Parts: sequence; C-alpha cells; structure tokens
Amino acid sequence: MAQAEGRANETEMKAMDANRYATKKTIAQGMLDIALLTANASQLKYILQVGEQHQFYKLMLILISLSIVMQILSGILSLSLSLLRDCRMHQPEFHQSANVINHVRTGFAFFTTMVNLFISAFDSRLPPIQGDLLNDVN
Repeated sequence: MAQAEGRANETEMKAMDANRYATKKTIAQGMLDIALLTANASQLKYILQVGEQHQFYKLMLILISLSIVMQILSGILSLSLSLLRDCRMHQPEFHQSANVINHVRTGFAFFTTMVNLFISAFDSRLPPIQGDLLNDVN
C-alpha cells in the first residue's frame, strides 16, 4: 500500500512539473514576443525620423511594417486558438480547426523571424566592421 501511494505521488509530481514547465515556457514566449514587437516599434520610429536619408528607407519601412502586422496577426491567432481550446476542444469536430490555426500561427512566426533577419541585415545603425575602421584611418 505504501508503495502504491509513493508511485501515485511521483505521478502527481511529474504531472505538476510538466504543467509548470508549460506555464513557464508560455510566459517566456510571451515576453519574447513583446520584446520583438517593442524592438520593431523602435526601429520604425528611427526609420520614420531619419526619413528618405536612410539608404534603405522604403525597404526598411515595408519590412518593419510587415513584421509588426504579422506579429499582431499571430497574436490574434493565438488568442483564437486559446479560446477554441477553452470552449470547444472537447468536441472532436474542432480539432482540425485548431490544428490549422496552430500551423498558420507557426508559419507567421517563421516568416516574422525571416523578415526580422532581413531588417537586421539592412539596418545602418549597426557599427561598422573593425576592418573597415582600419581602412578609414589610412
């Protein structure tokens, strides 16, 4: 009997640890999403302040705006997925819809990452490479 209770307690602890991990992961992901949105807003402000003087003004304006829009759409999809899970996931006919929403949201996350890589590549605020500094001195 004592062994059975011990195994039951172990099973409960594993279940609670998995739930705790999922909660921490969700919170961390939310914080990263907010950080990226904040960074994009800051980049947009900088581009708008510099204006046409920026070497890649139109490209950066389009890429940053696209990134912000995709992040907002991804957030809306996350909210709808959460509401679907809370309200209707017990009904099998909604499982397919939840999978589609999840895949679309994952696609938005992937393309947002790709767009932000291009934003970083064309950002002229980055310091020059060390080799370029040496060439400018001579």
